[in-house]
Amino acid sequence: MKIICIGRNYIDHAKELNNPVPKRPVFFMKPDSALVIRNRPFFYPEFSKDVHHELEVVIKIDRLGRSIQEKFASRYYSEVGLGIDFTARDLQAEMKSKGLPWEIAKGFDYSAPVSKFFPLSKFKDINQIHFHLKLNGETVQTGNTQDMIFSFDKIIAYVSQFVTLKTGDLIYTGTPAGVGPVQINDHLEAYLEENKIMDFYVK
Repeated sequence: MKIICIGRNYIDHAKELNNPVPKRPVFFMKPDSALVIRNRPFFYPEFSKDVHHELEVVIKIDRLGRSIQEKFASRYYSEVGLGIDFTARDLQAEMKSKGLPWEIAKGFDYSAPVSKFFPLSKFKDINQIHFHLKLNGETVQTGNTQDMIFSFDKIIAYVSQFVTLKTGDLIYTGTPAGVGPVQINDHLEAYLEENKIMDFYVK
């Protein structure tokens, strides 16, 4: 399986990082070694002093597809969950300043915690899913899929032009505004609608 991440998919988040709003989806990948499941701790990496949380809705691909038309994209996923795209912001800034790729800031081990997945039938409208993140009991990120620049189906149609999607692949669909740093011993809780589905610590 592979982890595909969409960048700058919420206008407010693009603005908070002084990034231009994209005209087409921006994506990058994380290796499978980035995955953290079952609310296991996130271990703060020794190579960074500025790791940020980015809460995202995650869709799980459940059939093989390539060059998928947008009108058929909904056939390729049936479950959603939440995930956190941890980002070593200091390394990212350094790589960007040199015009270099910044996979080391995004794709490091354990940088992609993910929740359990839930069938789409549990939601009235997948284009209006509310989610939020608490850091040490305080809400720091709040989002709704209605505010995404590119919908789930548009993301699948675009990404599959370049990369074959396979069963079990995960797509992190972008983060809303409110990203910020985490520290050792921080407690993170993520909610999908009003249900807490992630609950873990930074170690």
